Amino acid sequence: MTRFGDFAPLCRNTPSYTWCNLFYRQLSSDSSLRNILTGLSSDANSAPVGINPVCGIAKAGTTIDGPHQGTGKSLGNIANIVICAVSMLVILGLIVGSQKRKAAVGRVELRNLLVIYFLTLPFQLVTTGALLEQGSTALVALTAIHAGLVAAFFWALLMNALIATQKIEDGTPAALVPYFLFCAAFFAGTTYIAFDIALGITTALGPSSDPSELRSIPLFVLTSIWPAVATILYFAIMAYIVLAVLNETRPMWYYILSAGLFVLSQLAWFLLGKVICEGSTSKIDGSFVATILETAAVGMLYLAWRSITEESWDDYPYPMYPS
Repeated sequence: MTRFGDFAPLCRNTPSYTWCNLFYRQLSSDSSLRNILTGLSSDANSAPVGINPVCGIAKAGTTIDGPHQGTGKSLGNIANIVICAVSMLVILGLIVGSQKRKAAVGRVELRNLLVIYFLTLPFQLVTTGALLEQGSTALVALTAIHAGLVAAFFWALLMNALIATQKIEDGTPAALVPYFLFCAAFFAGTTYIAFDIALGITTALGPSSDPSELRSIPLFVLTSIWPAVATILYFAIMAYIVLAVLNETRPMWYYILSAGLFVLSQLAWFLLGKVICEGSTSKIDGSFVATILETAAVGMLYLAWRSITEESWDDYPYPMYPS
């Protein structure tokens, strides 16, 4: 029976699920646990992202010939690799755009949020791209850092909402110190937990009584529960600001669209992934659709922020929010 914090169902049924890289190393580094790795995961040289996945994209450069895999040389998760690269360019444009709005409330904080999201993309490109050998130290390190950046991103997201209330003046030490301090704490804590799972630095986060469960409550909380909670709080706070404080409706549609795109990105990852993978004979999966939708959701956040802020001091003769 699946318990809270078990990654086994996700690693089996969700192609290119990033955090499975950590558990692959956990299992492959212990001779008594290697027998758990079967099917597509049995050979680390060609194994896709996941643990005994129903369908997965073989490591780039390997010859594929199996169920749901087609034949020929694997290109890795080429669709998501391309989309991550394009998304980096899009986010870079948004970063430049946010920097130009000198008078906008929360400009520095939003720019930093975009920077963190930008940083997640190259890590996602590699950790889901089937470019590195499963179980390798390099893949573990990149996956652990990726996990830390994801956890930090959602703190930055929530902090943007708190600063938007203007209870704390944006761009000041009072805003930026907790912003960066907790970003660093989430990053360091999540990265350490990820390393501990994969490398067994301590026994506290090692395999559970049944290693095949791939169980880690701390990692599950920080990479699944925390992002969901932070997202809900963010949209609730912004809805209050837009509808109750600013008494506007148009910006709210940007936030609604952003929330919808984020939900769809998760559905694409978890529900469409296997369908697309099997339908394409393991050439692509749902990760590229999820990345498109996630980047679009971030883009909508930027547009929403633009719609409730002023571009220059000439347009900003009085406080944005009524006192």
